[in-house]
Amino acid sequence: MNTTPTSTDTRRGLSSRARAEIDLDALRANVTSLRARTGRAALMAVVKSDGYGHGALPCAKAALEAGATWVATATPEEALALRAAGLDAPLMCWLWTPGGPWREGIEAGLDMSVSGMWALAEVTAAAREAGRPARIQLKADTGLGRNGCQPADWAELVAAARAAEAEGAVRVTGIWSHFARADEPGHPSVQQQLDTFRDMLAHAEGEGIDPEVRHIANSPATLTLPASHFDLVRTGIAMYGISPSPEVGTHRELGLRPVMTLSANVALVKGVPAGHGVSYGHTYVTTEETTLGLIPVGYADGIPRHASGRGPVLVAGERHTIAGRVAMDQFVVDLGGRKVQEGAEAVLFGPGDHGEPTAEDWARAADTIAYEIVTRIGQRVPRVHLGATEEHGSGDGPAQPA
Repeated sequence: MNTTPTSTDTRRGLSSRARAEIDLDALRANVTSLRARTGRAALMAVVKSDGYGHGALPCAKAALEAGATWVATATPEEALALRAAGLDAPLMCWLWTPGGPWREGIEAGLDMSVSGMWALAEVTAAAREAGRPARIQLKADTGLGRNGCQPADWAELVAAARAAEAEGAVRVTGIWSHFARADEPGHPSVQQQLDTFRDMLAHAEGEGIDPEVRHIANSPATLTLPASHFDLVRTGIAMYGISPSPEVGTHRELGLRPVMTLSANVALVKGVPAGHGVSYGHTYVTTEETTLGLIPVGYADGIPRHASGRGPVLVAGERHTIAGRVAMDQFVVDLGGRKVQEGAEAVLFGPGDHGEPTAEDWARAADTIAYEIVTRIGQRVPRVHLGATEEHGSGDGPAQPA
């Protein structure tokens, strides 16, 4: 595959402050690895929330190049933006609210999720106005308790969808659901949901619904539960090289490689005496004469304030911990007397190949999950897409807006 390499100097030229490097070759390798687990099931690349912070459009293209056949977002606005950018693969979105852009979705050929009678009524009306059938996927609430139709209401929704299909207003292209605890392999709720999904699917098919795809498997189910793969699996966080949970395994154990590396350039190094307070509230005070390094990213860039005093960072090749509180635009590390030059690289997280922390390390430091660590990195941190094909361009610069 021909790729467009980008030199370190060129990458840093995009921002002398901070950057998030996105390794699209790693993403392709992750998709290939995930596809090897799915047998005959197709793979849907989930790029919601701007590709979990990695850049929706370049990540969607890379995933398709590696064999994904579907793309998915949460909101219709995200999906419509991908269509406007030229993505022509099968594209699903599921987080609809009353008055949503149903007609635009129909005209863009989106697969639109329907969880209740109100949504079916709105999409059917929009299809009549557009003069063409809407592609819809019925979502079953098999136990997650978020979106989706409850089993008690399923017969009504299926009957109404079948009637709309007979009229020519809709085409039911999918039946789907979502697990609540698939990241806890062996939890009894997983099998309960799978059984409920089979029952609800059987009812819909018995009423004449003939979907193109049936799907319930998210990343952890893709990795641990082959019985859940059906026609299609939806891979989100695993595609970006991050384990869904410690119970499922580490990214290395799962054969995945983290795609994002977040780094910044040290803005200032200075000596301070013992007893010197650091950052707001002086929650950290130096115990001896030392050097402090200023890292020019903060919670406005997505660095979790909860990681104050705990967040790890590799500065000029050595691991350090945040000293004191994370501020809006910056935080400090105690370099312990090291003579680090301004402009030296500080790696907050990456694959871990060279001793740098991982997103999972930051999740533990902030008492959260790695999903949040990568997704929350703000748009003022440029995304630098490495390994983009020449056909699709280098993808360097800020991520595509969601």
